[in-house]
Amino acid sequence: MEFKTVLFYIFATVLIVAALRVISARNPVHAVLFLVLAFINAAGLWVLLQAEFLAMILIIVYVGAVMVLFLFVVMMLDINIERVREGFWRYLPLGAGIGILLAAEMTIVLTGRYFGLENLPNHSFPADYSNTKELARALFTEYYFPFELASMVLLVAVIAAVTLTMRSRRDTKAVDPATQISVKRADRIRLVRMAAEKEQGE
Repeated sequence: MEFKTVLFYIFATVLIVAALRVISARNPVHAVLFLVLAFINAAGLWVLLQAEFLAMILIIVYVGAVMVLFLFVVMMLDINIERVREGFWRYLPLGAGIGILLAAEMTIVLTGRYFGLENLPNHSFPADYSNTKELARALFTEYYFPFELASMVLLVAVIAAVTLTMRSRRDTKAVDPATQISVKRADRIRLVRMAAEKEQGE
């Protein structure tokens, strides 16, 4: 067995165990830490697939920024674990059905006639090959329309999240364009006539 195969099984095993602990850990802080461990092992798998750029982006962006933010929010909030787990058994059949469906689709893809692992390309890349350059070329040439569509979906999701967050809060400053347009000069400016003051000694 090759050393690369041994590394694959180690990373894959730790990744699966960490992913299971993310959804089974009772402490939310422990769940976030197990998610960090899962991301690190996923980055290791990407390095084995010669996708170093994606592995570094996963470490820098998700582990270095997003997961730190998640950990900070989880540790700062006073989360009631019992209240969060109230609807677990109610949604368990739906979650189990979706999980079985995803597992069946992955099985079909990995064992299918046209999508099996034996049909994956096995290229030997030259020494000056850059997967970052190849990824950029694929995104902005062959897949530019899905890339732009995904960016629009993410933009709409960000706007929707901000809108839903600000909708129920009354302590924030908001601007009503209709109120701004209907404002008259007399509503904002008041002229006061005052007698002239004389200096002392005059």
